[in-house]
Amino acid sequence: MHVHEMNRMGAIIRVEGNTVIVEGSETLKGAPVMATDLRASASLIIAGLVASGETVVDRIYHIDRGYECIEEKLQLLGAKIRRIPS
Repeated sequence: MHVHEMNRMGAIIRVEGNTVIVEGSETLKGAPVMATDLRASASLIIAGLVASGETVVDRIYHIDRGYECIEEKLQLLGAKIRRIPS
């Protein structure tokens, strides 16, 4: 799960058994994070877009399985996002 990665960005999230408790946060801050699957990739990208500072999402190949050229589509919406060649 990507709770740890979101917490690294300043989110207040904890897991209790089969339940995730999100307390919320006034702001998120950019951080290096690692995607573990398709959904985690998407949520970390969205979190990075609203965070202050730079967020680098590693293992982004997960997102390519479900979202073709996501960075280009988000750029068309005004997002400041780019893919770093590996």
